[in-house]
Amino acid sequence: MSVPLHFNLATVGIVHSCYKEKFGIPRQPGLVTEATARIELLPPYNRLDTLSGLSDFSHIWIQFIFHATMNENWKAKVRPPRLGGKIKMGVFATRATHRPNPIGLSVVKLGKIYQENSKIFIELHGADLLDGTPVLDIKPYIPYADSIPDAQGGFAPQADNTTKVVFSELANIQCAHYQSLHQRDIKTLIKQIVEQDPRPSYLQNKEGKEHGISLWDLNIRWRAHPEHFEILHIEHTQ
Repeated sequence: MSVPLHFNLATVGIVHSCYKEKFGIPRQPGLVTEATARIELLPPYNRLDTLSGLSDFSHIWIQFIFHATMNENWKAKVRPPRLGGKIKMGVFATRATHRPNPIGLSVVKLGKIYQENSKIFIELHGADLLDGTPVLDIKPYIPYADSIPDAQGGFAPQADNTTKVVFSELANIQCAHYQSLHQRDIKTLIKQIVEQDPRPSYLQNKEGKEHGISLWDLNIRWRAHPEHFEILHIEHTQ
């Protein structure tokens, strides 16, 4: 039996996410629990019967395309941020985006499944997905098979330590105002993202530099100090 060397895969859905750019997206799913996203199913898969029974599960697996880096060359060895960007590991020993096939895999908490103006949506919590991400497949997370308590974590045996995040007086006021308008806990979302230190490794020893993260229609301005990160202010991008 001959096996084809190339396959044609259909996009079953598109992600609508709070993350508008790669910078700021957590390196693993579930770290930023306040992050929200939803999958919009595309024709001919945009039917509620394709999702019958899925709401009985608490979490789902999502297979997707790293569309923002798919045109860049893959690399046999990469520098995982977890190792400070100083040590190279084989691409298949990492979750790097620069892969022979730009396919990603995330497990996320499942929210409500609903229909809105003839469109079918799946709500996600704790997602690490860029806005506009093409989805290849959706599968239920099955605890007895997918959770392995004694599994080995290699060079990433546990979550990274987080860094304290403080908000300026102006940022606190802006967060409260935004939440009152949109009913989104933007302050908690910002804290959960920034405390993970999303900076690339070559910037992590440079305090005082101002950074920006795009979330929804906002640009979050923040600065790294030796012992903490400071949220400076929030700018509207639209």
